Amino acid sequence: MKSPFYTAEHEAYREVVRRFVEKEIEPHAHEWDEAGEFPRALYQKAAGIGLLGLGFPEEYGGMEVDRFMWIVAVQELARAGAGGVSASLKSNSIGAPPIARAGTPEFKAQVLPEILSGRKISALAITEPSGGSDVANLRTSARRDGDFYVVNGEKTFITSGMRADYITTAVRTGGPGPGGVSLLVIEGNTPGLTRTKLKKMGWWASDTATLHFDDCRVPVGNLLGEEGAGFKIIMHNFNGERLTMAAGCIASARVCLDDAVDYAKQRYTFGKPLAQHQVIRHKLVDMAQRVAASQAMLEMLAWRLDQGENPVAEICMLKNQATQTMAFCASEAVQVFGGAGFMRGIKVERIYREVKVNAIGGGSEEIMKDLASRQMGL
Repeated sequence: MKSPFYTAEHEAYREVVRRFVEKEIEPHAHEWDEAGEFPRALYQKAAGIGLLGLGFPEEYGGMEVDRFMWIVAVQELARAGAGGVSASLKSNSIGAPPIARAGTPEFKAQVLPEILSGRKISALAITEPSGGSDVANLRTSARRDGDFYVVNGEKTFITSGMRADYITTAVRTGGPGPGGVSLLVIEGNTPGLTRTKLKKMGWWASDTATLHFDDCRVPVGNLLGEEGAGFKIIMHNFNGERLTMAAGCIASARVCLDDAVDYAKQRYTFGKPLAQHQVIRHKLVDMAQRVAASQAMLEMLAWRLDQGENPVAEICMLKNQATQTMAFCASEAVQVFGGAGFMRGIKVERIYREVKVNAIGGGSEEIMKDLASRQMGL
């Protein structure tokens, strides 16, 4: 659909990412899903088209762009119907921004070029077994010992957790509550760090892990910002993460719609194409309606963010709108496909398995509603 928010530059980059997805991801998506991983070399290939550097300073190998360029990249990646690949490939987009925002100049110069070039992998470690989005009450501790912090605790559901070289980790350096939370970047080869791979309902190709920290000694120079400033940095990070998730969900919903339309035109039942049955046409229109409404909401909020606004409540509602749209379209697409939609190896089946992780990750639907209501003064 036509949109006033995209320039010729946006559309040119869309073509670059689309060709990359068609060549490097789509032909292998099913194979990688079944294998439970994808080649590490894909990171450097993605960096080669600027995908890992979007939104980061040029001095570290990035490219400073507006949010619409990021939406283009995220939504083109989603065309492969391989959410697990996209999630792990984009883990730098949640692990590295706190480094760019709050790291010392020396630390940024050390790690960001490696991450943005795809030579090293970045991850974000917030969630703990004892609590998900309740960042203010996290338990993983970091005790100062000379030029090091000694870290003990556990993180779970960490995207890129098994392979990450730099893990941006929320730790408790002070007393209870948000004021005691700091951010440390823990290197993947740190003694005392062990990792356990997790098996999931969907996102099979995504590298997801539980991380265990046992007296890990982390240099003081790896602290992001000041001690006790971690909570604010994390909250700032959530806007971008939720906008990214929403963009991906809407694009996945559109994939379901497009594939369902194509299948309905080709599949014959009772002597005519599925698309000529009124009940199927209505399903397709309902899907298209939700996709269009969600995309419009996404683009308006992206524009407001680029104007310097901070519409937290609306971003929370957008995430729910996008995940509900994805859930509806994935379910209806599988229904249109019938038995074929229940078979592994097609996009709509993979996307159907990925619905719940999007409704939970980055803040569950219930948390989004509660946060939005508080921002609205309710």
